[in-house]
Amino acid sequence: MERALYGDGGFYRRGERPAEHFRTSVHASPRFALAIARLLVEVDALLGRPGRVDVVDIGAGSGRLLSNILACVPSDLASRLAPTAVEIAPRPPDTPSQIVWQGELPDRITGLAVANEWLDNVPLDVVECTPDGVRTVLVQPSTGTERPGPAPSDEDRDWLEDWWPLHEPGDRAEIGHPRCAAWASVVGRISRGLALAVDYSHSRESRPVYGTLTGYRDGLTVPAVPDGSCDVTAHVALDACTAAGERAGATSTLLTTQRNALRALGLSGARPPMDLAHRDPRSYVAALCHAGEDAELTDPSGLGGFGWLAQTMNIPLPTVLGP
Repeated sequence: MERALYGDGGFYRRGERPAEHFRTSVHASPRFALAIARLLVEVDALLGRPGRVDVVDIGAGSGRLLSNILACVPSDLASRLAPTAVEIAPRPPDTPSQIVWQGELPDRITGLAVANEWLDNVPLDVVECTPDGVRTVLVQPSTGTERPGPAPSDEDRDWLEDWWPLHEPGDRAEIGHPRCAAWASVVGRISRGLALAVDYSHSRESRPVYGTLTGYRDGLTVPAVPDGSCDVTAHVALDACTAAGERAGATSTLLTTQRNALRALGLSGARPPMDLAHRDPRSYVAALCHAGEDAELTDPSGLGGFGWLAQTMNIPLPTVLGP
């Protein structure tokens, strides 16, 4: 998975853009960036409106999220904002000059770090319960053919016991401790501020029996063949990442859904009143479009069902995220 996504000739290393292969909240509507901008304004207030405020987009793809945030924030904050895109793919030529483009996380962050659909692409191993015990699944990279491999490591077994125990032959799990470590590395870089992960997720009480590993290419779901031709992804155990963030020093935590978070941030999806169509037809049409976009972003069976993990360092949770 590591080689298929990030190695020489890997899917993301050659500059593939997520919007070309699957629909994300960022590309569904600029209203998503508006909600993040509202969150950023509150983080800025909790920081005491310092002279510099970091906003870091981890796995930035095309850089559109940061570009849209810059267009949404008040001018006072925009003048103090230090936007950084963390992305291994080349910088798109239309990226605003204000955005720093780099391949590694900053050492220290004061402000907001956003990992939107990043953790699901952090490589991991898959294990399966067999009549001979739990075995790591080995894959032939060019064909996707699988066979049972060695027993998982002690670290893998410890994570499984805590977060994804297997019971019956055929049951599978995706070993999530690399995602936990990746998330802890983000939280640990926050001097003061908030780290936000947004992703497909599941909890210990409802792990999928056969796992979630899949591939995406050209807008279609395809077999997760790790040959570099497709995105290879798996849902995230955000509850395990929550614990990892707390071990890394997070001082407060909120684990919720995108639907709840975006509604708290003002994306209600409510239709505008009909009388507005008569008083101001142009505003009515705009509000109706916004309502449709909000509805897609908060649909509980789609993007609204994503998990939101917000963890702060040395500031309280922003009240704008709701109770």
